[in-house]
Amino acid sequence: MTHGQTPMEWDGDAVAWRNRAFLLFDRLPVPIALCSPDGGVLMANPAMAAEWGVLPGRLRGHSALALFRTPGTGQLHAVADAVRHGRRSRYPVEVSWSAAGGAERYGELTIDLLGGPESAPVLLLALRVRGERAPAPPATGAADAGGTSTAEARILALVAGGSTTAQIARTVGLTVDGVTYHLGRLSRRWGVGNRAALVAHAYVTGVLAPGVWPPAPAEDGRRDTGPRPA
Repeated sequence: MTHGQTPMEWDGDAVAWRNRAFLLFDRLPVPIALCSPDGGVLMANPAMAAEWGVLPGRLRGHSALALFRTPGTGQLHAVADAVRHGRRSRYPVEVSWSAAGGAERYGELTIDLLGGPESAPVLLLALRVRGERAPAPPATGAADAGGTSTAEARILALVAGGSTTAQIARTVGLTVDGVTYHLGRLSRRWGVGNRAALVAHAYVTGVLAPGVWPPAPAEDGRRDTGPRPA
């Protein structure tokens, strides 16, 4: 509060500066997101959301760990340990991700721990995009010429078998948000609106092996058509 200002005038200034900060956040060309200590996205700017071809509000509630892939878990463990102990520092993490349109991009995610001693910590994520990797040529007899990943094929097989999102997450080692993200990405890529259509498309395009139960990705089905353990 400056000299001579009333509390009401100071409150008005605080609101004005907050609005300016939100406007700057939205207009920054650098992809940025604010996350809770456990990695849940609280808000993302348009530049960050554009990496997945969605509006910023669609990223809210997703796990940042489900959006990005890292070469190993060591870097993420270091960040998690810093959050638990309240250490304020800057942590660069090498990441890759599946961007809008199926492009595989890579770059550096810088994580800053924000917040004072009396406030809950917030993670500031700033993404530096370095480039795209050329898609790998499909292997002989690959399940899907559209480039469906191994993880996506496994998720589709579990959907076809009637597993819930939570069961799929436990089986493939993702969060529930991560499974939802992959299903949404497939829905957008294939232009279908529900799980039944996803499964039908997966069988028609050869992602899932026909005549196999429990459902399996095509390459798994060709290797082993016998029953699988529960």
